[in-house]
Amino acid sequence: MKNPIKQLFGQTAVYGLGIVLPRLLNYLLLTPFYTRIFDRATYGVITELYAYVVFLLVILSYGMETGYFRYASNSEQKEKVYSTVLSSLFVTSLVFIVLALTWSGPISSTMGYGQHPEYIKWLAAIVGIDAFTTIPFARIRLRNQPIKYAIIRIAEVTINIGLNLFFLRYCPRHADSELVSLIYNENIGVGYVLISNLVASAVKLLLLIPEILGAFRSRFDKSLFREILKYSYPLLIAGLAGTVNEALDRVLLKHLIPLEQNPMEQLGIYGANYKLAVLMTLFVQMFKYAAEPFFFSKSGDKDARKLYADVMMFFVVAGLFIFLLVNLYLDYFILFIGSDFREGVQIVPVVLMANLMMGIFFNLSIWYKLTNLTRYGAVLVLLGAMITVFVNTIFIPVYGYVASAWAHLFCYSVMVLVSYLWSRKHYPIPYKVGRILVYIALAVFIYLINELFLQESSLPKELWSLLLLVSFGAIVIWRERKTFNHYKSE
Repeated sequence: MKNPIKQLFGQTAVYGLGIVLPRLLNYLLLTPFYTRIFDRATYGVITELYAYVVFLLVILSYGMETGYFRYASNSEQKEKVYSTVLSSLFVTSLVFIVLALTWSGPISSTMGYGQHPEYIKWLAAIVGIDAFTTIPFARIRLRNQPIKYAIIRIAEVTINIGLNLFFLRYCPRHADSELVSLIYNENIGVGYVLISNLVASAVKLLLLIPEILGAFRSRFDKSLFREILKYSYPLLIAGLAGTVNEALDRVLLKHLIPLEQNPMEQLGIYGANYKLAVLMTLFVQMFKYAAEPFFFSKSGDKDARKLYADVMMFFVVAGLFIFLLVNLYLDYFILFIGSDFREGVQIVPVVLMANLMMGIFFNLSIWYKLTNLTRYGAVLVLLGAMITVFVNTIFIPVYGYVASAWAHLFCYSVMVLVSYLWSRKHYPIPYKVGRILVYIALAVFIYLINELFLQESSLPKELWSLLLLVSFGAIVIWRERKTFNHYKSE
């Protein structure tokens, strides 16, 4: 029998090629690049625009990705489900792009970019393409083709990075060249970030054409669409509320920080330091990509609930290891952003833990997805959105972006607690709650020991960090040796 834990984390690792490697390249190349060629206010523009992308992607995908997994995982009508869902997203994405192009002027003026309506046009095309391609990518994931997924994602990000370097580094240095002058306009400035992204998204669309053409082998099924939509629309509400938790702070910071404190600069600092938690973000994302189809495929197994509980344990332990790794070696991670942005480093531990809580919430979400109680998911994330709005609105004017970081942690912690309590009633899973809380407390304790007592130690700081990290790992392996041995023997 194939070890399911190894299978899941093996797929997580391979999906990492398509998720982690591209975003890691963005982190290693584009974040240091942007924070060194743009000032803090200009980087704030990038941070704000991409916050809107998060909102729009959720609206335009309207829960159909999870709906596709739910109805295609154990169905003999996989092709009909795929055709129906993909056709739906094609129509809505196309309508969105047309409307955005038509109303780009008024929209850009409302957002404060009245002199740049082209930003809205480029952003709309990016969002429309990305929303539409979520379903071809979902099909690749359902077929367990992570290598194919990785190749397309890596091609997309390579083109994006290459064009950014070309337009923002090479062209300004060779502006006198006749060839460069034909394609480069220095007045576009930060707009080249969007242009590079748009070209990369278009190439991704072309690479997915074989998957897209396959949709036309089956007809659009109206009754099936209504059934999937009924399942998915609460996930739209949950997803939209989730983006409030994830991205609303980027929008509010611009409007709630007093003008004399340069809100766009503060937004730029916040956006850059938030990126320092990228390892946790990437880990959660790559796990989600592998776990969702995995959870659905294992739902019929007699030991499924125990498996879900063990997956949660392994996930939390791995996330806490990343939490400690980044915090114990933060002096090195911070070098990836420009020196003008480093004053916001105090938010990194908070953001790391908040993202881990978000991953725990995703693990818990399996109870309402398997029981078709997705409306509970919507309620949970709406609760989180209310907390996010309240905390940010009250505390940003006083504490700035630090309040936004803590709002993330508080919001996801409450969502985890309420989701767990509801899961015990509707789909009880034997999570090892006591051990998980002990491991979280241990990781926070190690972090505090390092911060409060070991900064001025006579021993090299790197050595202390390594000892603390190894100690945490040794404790976990010793405590969980029976669980490790159980799956190791399979």
